[in-house]
Amino acid sequence: RRVLFRLDEIHPHDIGTFLDADGVAVRAGHHCTQPLLKRFGVPATVRASFAFYNNFDDVDRLVQALVKMQRFFG
Repeated sequence: RRVLFRLDEIHPHDIGTFLDADGVAVRAGHHCTQPLLKRFGVPATVRASFAFYNNFDDVDRLVQALVKMQRFFG
């Protein structure tokens, strides 16, 4: 399963860097969808991928890091 997202005021590459510093692995970029992103005026997105080896603690860590990041960027 994959979840693509973006936060209005924070560039996806900044999100990826911030989450990486908190030990959360995501991918930021075009994800091979440049024409679609261009069509909607979106520079890039962040992708969180989940597989059989992930658990609820991994999801909680992602959410906690996103909350921390939003506080940091205001």
